[in-house]
Amino acid sequence: MAEQVLPESEVEGITEGAVAPPWMTILHNCECHTFEQVVKQLQKAIGCSEAEGWEIAWQVHNTGKAVVKVGAETECVRVGNILASIGLVVTVVKS
Repeated sequence: MAEQVLPESEVEGITEGAVAPPWMTILHNCECHTFEQVVKQLQKAIGCSEAEGWEIAWQVHNTGKAVVKVGAETECVRVGNILASIGLVVTVVKS
């Protein structure tokens, strides 16, 4: 696929606009839920496959946390609220 190059005037317009910094939803290890519960909730929150949910759950278990969403603040908060609704430990921060 060929790379698209924007004319200089369009590039300037994009860089001059105010763009909010991306946010992150971080899932922390809490030792209070089963892997199955975490995987199911990840599927609800971020729409991942079961296999992807297991990968994330293992990362959280082994490293203590995992970034599960990067995006706009409202979307990261939405994901965090779904995860937290069963008592999972979540933070939403600017990246």
